[in-house]
Amino acid sequence: MTAKFVILIGILVVGVGLAWLLAERFGLGRLPGDIVIERDGFRLYIPVMTSIIVSVALTLLLWLIGR
Repeated sequence: MTAKFVILIGILVVGVGLAWLLAERFGLGRLPGDIVIERDGFRLYIPVMTSIIVSVALTLLLWLIGR
């Protein structure tokens, strides 16, 4: 791996983290359809609806860029 590749991956991880924080402010991450299972000392979160919305948004964005 080259240093530029590692730096690029780091920037992408930071960008995804910041986007996730911003998305939480708009209600993404706790939508109806997201599965949350909570037990003693255990929490499982499966963001089904959030994943669908993000997928549709990215698909439309990439489709518009590719036109």
